[in-house]
Amino acid sequence: MSDIIRLLPDSVANQIAAGEVIQRPSSAVKELLENAVDAGSSHIELFIKDSGRTLIQIVDNGSGMSPTDARLCFSRHATSKIQNADDLFSIRTKGFRGEALASIASIAQVELKTKRHDDELGTCIQIEGAEITGQTSVATSPGTSISIRNLFFNVPARRNFLKSNNVEARHIIEEFERVALAHPEVAMSLHQNGIEIFQLPLANHRQRIVSVYGSHYNERLVPVTEETSLLSISGFIGKPAFSKKSRGEQFFFVNRRFIRDGYLNHAVTNAFEELLPRDSYPSYWLFIDIDPSRIDVNIHPTKTEIKFEDERSVYAIVRAAVKRSLGQYSIAPALDFEKENSFELPHSMRSQTPAQPTVTVNTNYNPFRSDFNKTIANAGWEKLYTSIQSADISQQNVKPVIQVAPEFELKTSVEKIPEEHGTFFQLNNEFIICTISGGLLCVDQQAAHQRILFEKYINRLQTDSSYSQQDLFPETLDFSASDVALLQELVDEIRSLGFDIREFGGNSFVLHGSPPEVLKGTEKSTLESILDKYKNGESPSLKNKREILAASMAKSVSIKSGQELSTAQMKSLLDDLLACDKPGHGIHGKPCMTLLKTEEIRDRFL
Repeated sequence: MSDIIRLLPDSVANQIAAGEVIQRPSSAVKELLENAVDAGSSHIELFIKDSGRTLIQIVDNGSGMSPTDARLCFSRHATSKIQNADDLFSIRTKGFRGEALASIASIAQVELKTKRHDDELGTCIQIEGAEITGQTSVATSPGTSISIRNLFFNVPARRNFLKSNNVEARHIIEEFERVALAHPEVAMSLHQNGIEIFQLPLANHRQRIVSVYGSHYNERLVPVTEETSLLSISGFIGKPAFSKKSRGEQFFFVNRRFIRDGYLNHAVTNAFEELLPRDSYPSYWLFIDIDPSRIDVNIHPTKTEIKFEDERSVYAIVRAAVKRSLGQYSIAPALDFEKENSFELPHSMRSQTPAQPTVTVNTNYNPFRSDFNKTIANAGWEKLYTSIQSADISQQNVKPVIQVAPEFELKTSVEKIPEEHGTFFQLNNEFIICTISGGLLCVDQQAAHQRILFEKYINRLQTDSSYSQQDLFPETLDFSASDVALLQELVDEIRSLGFDIREFGGNSFVLHGSPPEVLKGTEKSTLESILDKYKNGESPSLKNKREILAASMAKSVSIKSGQELSTAQMKSLLDDLLACDKPGHGIHGKPCMTLLKTEEIRDRFL
């Protein structure tokens, strides 16, 4: 029997590696931007065409490469960052594996022009599908220019899995922002289809955040600084008053490398305890500098996850640093136990001489005078009881209105809760308990309302029958560049939900009207919440874009756990829930109501 194990050709091995390293155009952008930063560039330009499908070009003024290095850099595991395994624990550069350029070259048509600052001529290398098709000497500027055309041209199956141009553009913008925020000392620009998206000059961290998100962010930032023997922390947190309904503005950088870490995110959220409204998230841009030997960056193909040697200490330091900044800048109330406040006067009275208190006595007062009793009798107290007795406060005349969700006033099903079983009450302002003939019906008010809204919005999106409450004065809303790309993709569906929104240019949109369910003043936060939940809320039970968007909208405007409801509002919610196609299940398949039978209750006493 012949041998069956064979070595794969380099071209096939590179394509397999590309499946892990280069998942979409934004992955290539990330790798190339990091290479440009590692080369010591002070200016980087990124040009995108057709969201990276047709062209990705990065031009930098870094160190450049010699002709030999320019050819060798496209080989697998060819890198200038490390020489042996021990170097993995002293890495401060972005790249170190030597896989990115080899992976890109195996699935695209690549042209590299590079020149060192002391050389007279540079080198131009052309590669197609991992095969070098040309190498010549050229006159070019110092630094490196690399162009990637027709990404995945020889892997059509992978190319077919790419999302729409707006989705891919949004991912590219997100990667660009992460590198730009980590390196404010590098001037960076981004052009997409000939349109300038970003033009970021040299700056400090605060100025770079403001340049990326807008000048109105300057007043929102609270500095964070902490120096310990283990690590140092710098950066900014957002004031609680400007918290978001989404997690989009949460950034951790370790040794200038963007990471995702739910454990550290919990540390920041815990420091904001009791300062944020329900379902709100803090914004933060925190930079951790730590000895590379105390972390392991080689645990994930995209290098966005790292392992700390002492996670608990890092958690404690991050939490303490954020909490200290909140107190230092008078964001959180602080108690001074060393100070006696019993005799402290208000600031406005400190320059005044306290006046001696006086007592005024009515010398004509006589409780036994008959005219005084008549005055009391005619004071109108009896009207209080008359008005109460004459007022009709029956449940039938109370119009159910919930500020967060006016749709409770909409038509409900004929299958209503019987009037004779109309005992309703709330448990912890979270569950609605209703007595029925079979026992107790327990309803999760938030999940139930989400189900009602979800089916309502699905119907709007399918029938294109939107309801919009027009504003007398249109409002201009500014969004981040990544949210703008997502808004452009979803604009038709968002209009179907009732948002009369139109592009105004740049990162601005004009809002002429909004759905009746959205409270005035919360339009932008609601849209941001919808966009964030759309980005992160995909579930196997949500089969298409419309369902995901309807679920995102329902979660954003539904009543929340902890909200107190009147009896009429509870009854109306149950009526609307029973009118749904799937009244027993929430929008993600979990139950939203359950029946506690009388027999089950009786068995508990046996």
